Amino acid sequence: MKAALVYYSGTGNTEAMADIVKAELGKKAEVSVIDPSAFGPDDVSSYDAIAFGCPAMGAEVLEEDVFEPMFASVEGSLSGKRIILFGSYGWGDGEWMRNWQERCENAGAVLTHEPVICQEAPDAETEDALKEAAQSLA
Repeated sequence: MKAALVYYSGTGNTEAMADIVKAELGKKAEVSVIDPSAFGPDDVSSYDAIAFGCPAMGAEVLEEDVFEPMFASVEGSLSGKRIILFGSYGWGDGEWMRNWQERCENAGAVLTHEPVICQEAPDAETEDALKEAAQSLA
């Protein structure tokens, strides 16, 4: 199984989450870590599953310079694709993730696990949830 891990991290918290996903997913899949600036619609079909990670930015939105343009470009290619979503936030209540999940569901993506969010750095509970999410994707 081939899986893509596509994430953006500004402070390192989402990167820490991605490292957990990669370690767990790597037990059952060939994982390619891809910068969002290098991932597009043509890449989606090359993978059996995709893990997307992005922190909340601004007024609880996806990172706007790199991640959001990439995600908007691949959104129409996600129908039937197995995915998971994860990310960290510093304020708010997770609205950015609920909106992102809705976009994915509307695009026909198959979320294999509830999105995983954490405030700031991942704690033990978040690590467990990320491992479960990665296992569900594999």
